[in-house]
Amino acid sequence: MKTLSFRFCCLMAAALVGAAVPLLANALPLMVGDKAPEFVGHDQDGQKWKLKEQLGKEVVLLYFYPKDDTRGCTAEACGLRDKMFSFKQEGVTVVGVSRDSAKSHKAFIFKYELNFPLLADVAGEISKFYGAQMADNDKMDRRISFLIGLDGQIVHITDSPDPAVHLREMQAAVTKLQAKNAL
Repeated sequence: MKTLSFRFCCLMAAALVGAAVPLLANALPLMVGDKAPEFVGHDQDGQKWKLKEQLGKEVVLLYFYPKDDTRGCTAEACGLRDKMFSFKQEGVTVVGVSRDSAKSHKAFIFKYELNFPLLADVAGEISKFYGAQMADNDKMDRRISFLIGLDGQIVHITDSPDPAVHLREMQAAVTKLQAKNAL
C-alpha cells in the first residue's frame, strides 16, 4: 500500500510540474528594471527605426498590438494619437509594433491620422525580444506596452488585452517618471 501511495504521489508531482512548464514558457521574459533589448525595425515608409538612437534623448513608449484596423487596436492607437501632444511635452516618443506589413500600417495611419510610427515586424523578431507573441497564435502579438526610460531601463510594463488599461497605466507611468526626474 505504501508503494502504491508513493508511486501515486510521484505521478501527481510529475503531472503538476509538467502542467507548470507551459505557464513558465509564456511568462514575460522582461521585467521592470531590465535593460530594454535594442532593435532595429522598419516603419510604414520603410525607414529604419533604431531604439538605440532614441535612448538618452526621449523616453520611449513601445507598444505591441495584434492587428491593424481592428476595434481594440484602433481604440488604443487613436487614444495614443490623442495624447501625443501631452506625451511630446513630457519628452515621450511613441512607436507601435505589430506583425502587419508596412502597407497595412500605412493604410492604418492614413485612415486614423496617426501621428507616430508603426513598425512592421512581419517575421516577429522584435516581438520575440520583448516576449510579445500571443501564446495561441504565433502570427500575432498580444497587447503589451513597455515604457523605456532615457537610460534604456524598462520603467513600466502593461500587459493587458484592454486598450483602456494601457492608455491609463502608461499615462500614469509617464507622469510618475516625470515627477521622479524633476526631483
